[in-house]
Order: sequence, then structure tokens, then C-alpha cells
Amino acid sequence: MTNFRQTKYILPAISISLLMTLMACNKGADTNGPNAATTIGVEIDDSVITTKVKTALMADDTVKSMDVKIETRKGEVLLSGFADNQAQIDRSMVVAMTVEGVKKVDNKMSLKEGVQTVGNKIDDSVITAGVKAALLGDAQMKSLDVSVVTRKGEVQLSGFVDSDTQSQRALGIAKGVSGVTSVVNNLAIKK
Repeated sequence: MTNFRQTKYILPAISISLLMTLMACNKGADTNGPNAATTIGVEIDDSVITTKVKTALMADDTVKSMDVKIETRKGEVLLSGFADNQAQIDRSMVVAMTVEGVKKVDNKMSLKEGVQTVGNKIDDSVITAGVKAALLGDAQMKSLDVSVVTRKGEVQLSGFVDSDTQSQRALGIAKGVSGVTSVVNNLAIKK
């Protein structure tokens, strides 16, 4: 009986403490300067938005089979990847905009060209891994903020970087990887 009484008071106290911690994380970010930092609360919100957009796209019959990369920063969603047709690209934009918390959608998706063979898929996987490794190995890049998708040697870079210099650096690194035929730079500058 004593354990029940202790639990009756301890659990609410722990819950309130956790709630207050999460509320503190959701304080507004410093918006001074072009690359204002985000808070942990904003990053968590962005992760939730990304997950909701992925779920909504997978549930939609028009776009569910597509491989769409989704990056979110301060409620701004960046879509990239390859689609079979323009209707899929347009529908992806509409679906993403309906997700709660999305403030803006930047659709950088491209149309697939031609049929992709098993050999192409394997080559593309090797190229993607090479670009990711090169970005990881570069001291000036935060490669975890850059997504890489490859189709038939064409590399798409997407995500959010700190500056145009960093964006151009990522572009140069990707172009230098063996097997890359072209690079589409869909990187956005953090606001």
C-alpha cells in the first residue's frame, strides 16, 4: 500500500518535470542573423513533420511507390528525388502542404528518364555511397545535413546547409566522385 501511495505522487511529479523540460525546448529560436540556430524543440517538431509527410506520401495512391527524400527545417519542407511523371511531382506537393505544421514546401523533384536496369541500380548505390563518404570525409561539410539520391549517374543533393559556399563545396565534392555524370544541387541555405 505504501508503494502505491508513493507512486501516486512520484509519477505526476516526474511527468510535470518532463513536460516543463519539453516546453523549455520549444522556446523560440534566435532569429538574428541569416543562419539562426534552431532549438531542440524546433528540431523535434521538424522531425515530426518529416515523419508525417513521409507517412502521408506513402498513404497516397499516386505517390506511395516513389522514393522521395524529405528534409524539414523550421517547418519548411524540401522534397527531392525522382518521379515517374509530373502528376506524381504535383501530387507530392499537394500532399505535403496538407500536413499540419508545414509552412512551406519546396519541391525539387525530377522526372525519371528511361528505364533503370538492375545494373544501374547497383551502380547508383555505389555512387551514392561514394558521394556520402566523400562528404563525410570533408572537414568543411556537415554531410549529415545533406541527402544524396542517384539515378543513372545523376546525383541529387538536397537538405539545408549554412551558406552558399558550403553548397558549392558539396557540389564540387559530388562532381569529383567516380561514376557521377551530373549533379543537381537542391541544397537550401538555412534561414
